[in-house]
Amino acid sequence: MKKARVIYNPTSGKELLKKNLADILLALEEAGFEASAYATTPEENSARNEATRAAKAGFDLIVAAGGDGTINEVVNGIAPLEKRPKMAVIPAGTTNDYARALKIPRNNIKAAAEVIKKQQTVRMDIGKANENYFINIGAGGYLTELTYEVPSELKSIFGYLAYLVKGAEMLPRVKPIKMYLKYDDGEYDGDASMFFVGLTNSVGGFEQIVPDAKLDDGKFSLIIVKTANIFEIAHLIALMINGGKHVKDPRIIYTKTTKLFAKTYDNKKPMMINLDGEYGGNAPMNFENLQQHIEFFANTDAIPDEAITGIDEQENSYEEASKEFVKEVERLAYEDIDGDGKVS
Repeated sequence: MKKARVIYNPTSGKELLKKNLADILLALEEAGFEASAYATTPEENSARNEATRAAKAGFDLIVAAGGDGTINEVVNGIAPLEKRPKMAVIPAGTTNDYARALKIPRNNIKAAAEVIKKQQTVRMDIGKANENYFINIGAGGYLTELTYEVPSELKSIFGYLAYLVKGAEMLPRVKPIKMYLKYDDGEYDGDASMFFVGLTNSVGGFEQIVPDAKLDDGKFSLIIVKTANIFEIAHLIALMINGGKHVKDPRIIYTKTTKLFAKTYDNKKPMMINLDGEYGGNAPMNFENLQQHIEFFANTDAIPDEAITGIDEQENSYEEASKEFVKEVERLAYEDIDGDGKVS
């Protein structure tokens, strides 16, 4: 019998994983696995170290149960290995971007575990940034730094909304960074407020940031935001919400690439790199797309051929919250009496 190891964060999702662990193990056994579980600890790299140990011990499947951070750790535990087990995801975090891309139910732990019984999988691209791995985004610039300033307890309580509130508060402080970016089809040498490479179409709950993302084509979706003006950023956000129209705007560079080199010319302030919502080191950094690197269980019946996820009731609430966010940004912008993109 094949073996499965559940690596779960006991504090995620109001401890719902702990309460539903028996249902998770039962679903795995019904799917043909001898199942066992490991609860992560506050110790650094707890999930990552257990994933490496389980993979080397010959487990056929590792189930990452928790938020996107737990999934990222498990991926980092197995991605460097030559022989990698399959992975499954049971979401219990705030935004659950990766589960959204795989069409895994995000509000029902038992239903998420049942997906494994369908025996449907997809070989997912994984990103590598220097020596670290990421599953969703790698980014740098002032626009990405808001994620570091949202306290973890605020994320747990308010989730997606916490990022919007903090984002509106921070936008007046956004400044351009002179950076150099080299990618497959060219290079960019100049001021930008942000760049990011994406592997899926879901970033912080927004599903229109990368409207045509594919999960397994070996290419990142690269976005470079050249403007740092608060009025223009508000307009770009509005275009994004309105069907992903921002990608055709001249203030944006949008392209596909298998790799990216990023550095800044500012020797006084390092450009911090965000990997899956967490600090991942400073530039200079090389990003590489590892095509179809890890095989994930997914609800492939629900993933359209073009790998674009649909809109359900929760996404509608995200869209409404996003519109309120744009209004708040515009309100702050009109307080900019100096016209320099900064609130006086």
